Amino acid sequence: MDISKLIRKNILSLTPYSSARDEFNHVAEVYLDANENPFENGYNRYPDPYQKAVKERLSEIKSVSTENILLGNGSDEVLDLIYRAFCEPALDNVISHNPSYGMYPVLSEINNVSLRKVNLEGGFQLNGQAMIDVSDAHTKLFFICSPNNPSGNLLAKEEIKKLLDLQKGLVVIDEAYIDFADSDSWLSELKNYPNLIVCQTLSKAWGLAGLRVGMCFASEEIIKVLEAIKPPYNVNELSQQAALKALNEEENFKAKLKIILGEKAKMEQALDQLSCILERFSSDANFILVRVADAKGLYDYLMEQQIIVRNRSKEYLCDNCLRLTIGTPEENERLLSALQVYSRI
Repeated sequence: MDISKLIRKNILSLTPYSSARDEFNHVAEVYLDANENPFENGYNRYPDPYQKAVKERLSEIKSVSTENILLGNGSDEVLDLIYRAFCEPALDNVISHNPSYGMYPVLSEINNVSLRKVNLEGGFQLNGQAMIDVSDAHTKLFFICSPNNPSGNLLAKEEIKKLLDLQKGLVVIDEAYIDFADSDSWLSELKNYPNLIVCQTLSKAWGLAGLRVGMCFASEEIIKVLEAIKPPYNVNELSQQAALKALNEEENFKAKLKIILGEKAKMEQALDQLSCILERFSSDANFILVRVADAKGLYDYLMEQQIIVRNRSKEYLCDNCLRLTIGTPEENERLLSALQVYSRI
């Protein structure tokens, strides 16, 4: 597949911003190139624009070459870069399933790119052929969220492969919740599909939402395009340092992940015993989608108890559905206690 045919013409001819340190690419004794304040305080210098140390550690953890990694100011920046690199405004279109992550339509509006939604089938199942059927010569991207938000389920690999095998556009698989799933990441398929982009994040399982560090994994050709258009210093020094520290404490990550998954299993069992829960959907993420008789009423009641959940009732297939994130054992118990009281009202 010739990826260059998907790239916007103005992006192909773009000359990326380059600093003196790009040209030098070594450690110097005196830095007088970037008009920085020379007095050291730990943050007076610009951060590494390519986040080399973080990428090297990610490469070890993910078994992906550093040349296949792009880091962004959160996954939302990564997704926006993909739009800007491959989608011609007011001409091209992208396709996603419905329901899905709410930033896809927002980014489509911002970039003036048409978004075509294909409804998921019963049980929030993906129909790859239905997405292919609505595509045309101007389709540049297929967005897949798996595990899906807000339903929480992994989407069938055989359906996603239909899109990849088509080789009509880029298939962007958003794996923000993959660490919670008992399934392999699509990272293992990068070498098999030049049109595959996998997005992950340090915000969820790694517990670093406040840092805003998103990850993009793709072919070296795609990564070079995205590197060319990203802001020069898009991941700040504090975020890089904290991310590297967390990535070097992998055992702590695994311990916390084990607790979350254990709490999720307890929550699922407890929710199934509550009369106010009409339906609980299977989840491969760190949240559970449930259907109730009156989502707004229960949502408002929980608000009064100082408990915030997410009302997803406006989403397709989510009528009267609330999304419950797995919290600490204490937070989960407080939610369950409130639901038990509500069930008796």
